[in-house]
Amino acid sequence: MATRSTHPPRRSSFTWLVVAAAVAARAAQGVDFAHEVVPILRKHCGECHTGDARQGGFSLNTREDLLAGGDSGTPGLVPGESATSELVARITSDDPDDRMPSEGEPLPPESIAILKAWIDERAPWEPGFAFKGTAWEPPLALREISLPPAVEGRMNPVDRVVDTHLTSRGQPLPPRCDDRTFVRRASLDLVGLLPAPDRVEAFVADTDPEKRTRLVRDLLADDIAYADHWLTFWNDLLRNDYTGTGFITGGRRQITTWLQRSLAANVPFDRFVRELISPTEESRGFIDGIVWRGTVNASQTVPIQFAQNVGQTFLGINLKCASCHDSFVDRWTLRQTYDLAAIASDPPLELARCDKATGVMATPAWIFPDLGQIDASLPPPARLAQLAALITKPGNGWLSRTLANRLWHRLMGRGIVHPVDSLRTQPWSEDLLDLLAGELVSHGWDVRHLLETICTSEAYAAATPPVEGPPTGSDYVFRGPLPRRMTAEQFTDAVWALAGTAPAKPDAEVLAAPAPASLPMVRAALVKATPLMAALGRPNRDQVVTSRPADLTTLEAILLANEQSLADEIAKGGGRILAEQGPAPDRIASWIFSAALSRPPTADEAAVARDLLGPTPTAENVADCLWSVVMLPEFQLVR
Repeated sequence: MATRSTHPPRRSSFTWLVVAAAVAARAAQGVDFAHEVVPILRKHCGECHTGDARQGGFSLNTREDLLAGGDSGTPGLVPGESATSELVARITSDDPDDRMPSEGEPLPPESIAILKAWIDERAPWEPGFAFKGTAWEPPLALREISLPPAVEGRMNPVDRVVDTHLTSRGQPLPPRCDDRTFVRRASLDLVGLLPAPDRVEAFVADTDPEKRTRLVRDLLADDIAYADHWLTFWNDLLRNDYTGTGFITGGRRQITTWLQRSLAANVPFDRFVRELISPTEESRGFIDGIVWRGTVNASQTVPIQFAQNVGQTFLGINLKCASCHDSFVDRWTLRQTYDLAAIASDPPLELARCDKATGVMATPAWIFPDLGQIDASLPPPARLAQLAALITKPGNGWLSRTLANRLWHRLMGRGIVHPVDSLRTQPWSEDLLDLLAGELVSHGWDVRHLLETICTSEAYAAATPPVEGPPTGSDYVFRGPLPRRMTAEQFTDAVWALAGTAPAKPDAEVLAAPAPASLPMVRAALVKATPLMAALGRPNRDQVVTSRPADLTTLEAILLANEQSLADEIAKGGGRILAEQGPAPDRIASWIFSAALSRPPTADEAAVARDLLGPTPTAENVADCLWSVVMLPEFQLVR
């Protein structure tokens, strides 16, 4: 973007009144990026600033390009501050050397208002969208990956691909994390619980070079703990919950019993998907969606929800834009969305474009006809059975790639394809993506096998790299697992375990443990969301959620420090820990640090804990010490 003239704009007072009124109106109702902002930028700015065109060094291709600005070094916009944004200054100037677009009519007031309101909303951008569309799309079938030679004797197939990828680019292999970090990381990732202090110490003392592999296998073999933890992942993806919109009116049902049983039994993923798409009575809540009360937009009907949810959850395809019109941000069309929706619909479906009937009827059809097609003459249950068979064919690489990418994202903090709902985005390693997807299929769609493959790699065992800022676009280089926030459920389970305050019973039906004497702790994934859980990112699951917020907000920080239920649990924990670990203050401090952080306190930390606990600790003193540790970023992060 060239240097902006200092001449003030000379538009008429009337024009500015119109713009001001329009901005106020837009701010009141919110701005739709895909439907409102993209068309304006494409029409008025696209010729000079999208694709390979970078007039003045300025590109609109991605949000990062827009923020970077052009040759002058001035940012293209300042999120949240339209009044000081270069983009607004350019589109509102009458100076011929300054105004954008430089030729043709200036932007109308309504368009200016939309852009200003969008910037004031911090310029949200559709994940994965770029004005210069990617030419990359994964082939339908998985590719056979020939493993490169091992580097430094690292034989895990993940390492053979990742190590070769790094060395070919002149990058060093990431260093290994220490044992205490690994046991805490693996335990939180695979069963969602903090490891017991005695397990940590035994693991650290073990000299067997295969101990990390044994630990991963032992964790994955704990059926109930594994299922209770991964419920969180699948509840988000399958919009499964126990309270919220639709439950009171009967317009929604949960699938918890079926889901927990399937996870505990390690049901093969292809069968798991088939039972959701062509459902049993227990599993049908996913495709039934939510029957909203009152009049809804055409893109919110149950059949369209079905198409959106199946596409997003299992194929990494976002059909929400294409539920209203042909997508502005991808290649998917309105017709494809409605044809997919028609598979599940009993009455015929008429296409509606931007909520207006078109007179065109949908034909039940699958979006990848090379794998086969739906018989539109069959009734919905038979069509769903056909779809379930088509989507789980081994030749449908989109299904296996999507799950492999989601699991890598969950374990490593960033997907091989980023964002995870945009599978047409170039992965940082095509070979790694297809290797993992192939492992899933070739081992009978065994999800735990795939988790074991990833978690026994040196890539997973690497030390967390220092993070100076969020990696973006092609700048991303894998250097090890990124630090990740505990989920709301992990944090809640950790506090309950430390304080001994887990509820007596869940809000959902659960499986019985193998023996009454070993009944597990009730887990947060099986209870209704608390205000604290909601603040920490647990969604209400009215729609599919594939990733939760990564950053701690001010509201969350305030609630962590002030939420009464958390304070009550910590207080109860103080009494329990004092009774079980006291009365010696050093022993209490050592246990809290070991149980919460999987390490002993440093000398400085031990001194601070001693001051908090006093020579004769009380329950209140112990609660204060526990609170101090729970509030540490080290506790709340998986590293």
